[in-house]
Parts: sequence; structure tokens; C-alpha cells
Amino acid sequence: MTKSVYFFFSCLALADEPWALHTIDNTSKGADGVRLEDVNGDGLLDIATGWEEGGVVRAYLHPGREKARSLWPMVTVGKVKSAEDALFVDLDGDGAMDVVSSCEGGTKSMFVHWAPTKAEDYLKEDKWKTEVIPANAKKQSWMYALPMQIDGKNRMDLIVSSKGKNGSVGWLEVPDNARDLANWKFHKLQDAGWIMSLIKVDMDQDGDDDVLISDRRGAKRGVYWLEYPGSDAVAEGQVWKRHNLGGNDREIKFISHGDLDQDGRDDVVAIDKGSVVWYRREKTGWSEHVIPLPKGVGGGKSTAVFDVNQDGKNDIVFSCEGAAGPLSGTRWLSWKGTPFDKEWQSHEIAGEPGLKYDRVVPCDVDGDGDLDILCCEERDQLGVFWYENPFG
Repeated sequence: MTKSVYFFFSCLALADEPWALHTIDNTSKGADGVRLEDVNGDGLLDIATGWEEGGVVRAYLHPGREKARSLWPMVTVGKVKSAEDALFVDLDGDGAMDVVSSCEGGTKSMFVHWAPTKAEDYLKEDKWKTEVIPANAKKQSWMYALPMQIDGKNRMDLIVSSKGKNGSVGWLEVPDNARDLANWKFHKLQDAGWIMSLIKVDMDQDGDDDVLISDRRGAKRGVYWLEYPGSDAVAEGQVWKRHNLGGNDREIKFISHGDLDQDGRDDVVAIDKGSVVWYRREKTGWSEHVIPLPKGVGGGKSTAVFDVNQDGKNDIVFSCEGAAGPLSGTRWLSWKGTPFDKEWQSHEIAGEPGLKYDRVVPCDVDGDGDLDILCCEERDQLGVFWYENPFG
């Protein structure tokens, strides 16, 4: 058997087998999303996660590629209820990555978890300090936040979003003294039903970042982006123009972006309960292409676009919720010919374990040159983990 034929049949076998799962932490309840940042400058991406039912927010430091398959060093940066999201951002400019958490449930507040300034104290729980952000405390069910420079001043600001009653997309203006939380200001941009995604990306290629959004419910639901008008226009209170891609007739969950068909233009890939929805960027406007989810999976939750098996074509990884019994919670889709041929092939990642997966995040965790998958699962309590890509 030639090497090329052997490689072909090896890839076929790998495509049907679940990937190896490596646990980062499973010691609390309701792990709800992973956000990545290199917090200690070692060139490896670390993780922030809120545990919604467990009432804790944690940071995990990548232990090095040779130890990545073991439990990661961690610290509980704060204890807050109903944390839906947690992210790293150096708010006060002291060089230490703080954590911001967004909480729903009865908490309906956002918090800053101030990191210790000394690097050697980063994993010491008693060195962290948690404070509520008064500008939006007890006002909305906060879902997701995004660091972004908005007003052109020294400090990083935050795009923030929520769901349900008084749901909105807006931004928090952070003053020069970020520790002066009483002087943070909330600016509403528009109403919302249930925001799932906030993605910073230059959608109009004008040199600055816009905000790509998915809203799963309500009158304004769908996939759209808000055009950043520039810091001067922000200071004047100018409206951020909304550009719709589609999905106002669907319950869209998490979205991702990437050049799926490799035509040189960045696409948006969304998901609802039963379909992946590919919004293809045309020379003018967008076209919608529906890819039904395969049999044997739960209801769609999130997507990611990258070349899984390194065959030169971009694939779609998706996660699911409601993956009870024998249903799979995570798979990947490849295509033959072109993505328009509707000949999508389904390949296993998770297998039967897991019921409610969160957003899949591609990352070369083990440094072997291919992209693995970081994720959380919050019902079977798989916790925070990563799937090892077998195609490296």
C-alpha cells in the first residue's frame, strides 16, 4: 500500500472516531463558555470561564504543551451567581489581566475581578478583588461582553449585551481611572431580545473594527453588524448603523466568521436548532445557504470555520445542546467538490458524552500544528475541556 493510499484510509477511519477529550477542570457546575487570552506573555492562550450554577468565575493558565492533557493550574477570581460570560481585559493598565463577568438570573449585574499586579500572585485567590459595575447593576440579564476601544481615550471600553426584559446592546465607557467604577457610563446602542454573539471584526474593511452580532429572539432578531462610526462621532452621540445579513425568521445561536469557500472574502456561519446557515459575502451584499444538520445530533448551538483535516479546504465544526442519549454534541462537516454541491459529510468529535455544549473555540492547544477544539459542557458536567484534533 502506498503512503498516499494509507493516508487516505487513515483519514477515513479518524473521521468516524470520537476525538480524545482532555479535561481542564470539572470541579464546579455549569461551565459556560471559554474566552482566550495570553495573560502571562508565554505565547500560550489561557482561559477565562464563568460557572453559571457553581457561582464561581475562574482563570486557567496554560501549563505548557507537554502538560496540556492534564488538569490546568487555576484560580477562582471571584464568586458571583449566574455568570454567563467571563473574559480577560487589562482595564486599569497595570499590566495584569483582569476578568469581567456578565451575569443573568437574579443577579442581573456585571463585575470586575481585579487581578493582582504581581505575576507571582496571579493564581492566589485571596489576591483578587471583585466589584460590581454600578452603571448596569440590577438592570438587565447580561449575557456577553467584548473589549473594544470606542471613545479613543486611554482605557479599553466594553461592548455589552443582554437578553429578556430591557434587553440591549450598548457600551460601557471606562474613565481614565478605571478603578473609579462609579464613573463608568453605560450607552445604549439598540434594543435586543437575546444576544448570543458579539464579535469584533472590520466588516466594511475601512480600517477599524465593527461589531458582528447574533440575536436569537424578539423583533430585532437575526444576524447583523453595527458599524463603528469613529471616536469623534461616538462623542457626538452618532447612531451606529445596523446592517442585516439575515436570520430574522430563525432562532440563531452562536455565530462565527471565516472564508468558508476560500474566495478571498470573509463569510459568516450561523446555526439554529436544525441547520447551519452560511451567509456568503458576495461582491455586493450577502447570500444565504442552508446546510441541514446531520442525523444523530442535538440541536445546533455554535459553529467554527477552519481546515480540520488539513486537506486544503475549510470545514465547519458545530456544537449542540439537547444531545441526550446516543446523540452527539459536537461534529464537523466537510464538503466535496464545492460548498454549493450540498454533499456535506458528517464526522464525529464528541460521541455520546455530553448534553449541552457551549461555543466551540479553535486553538492549537498542544502545539502540533493543527487546531484543536476548546469548549464547555454544562449538564453532564464535563466542565472545561479540549478535544484533540487527530489529524496533526
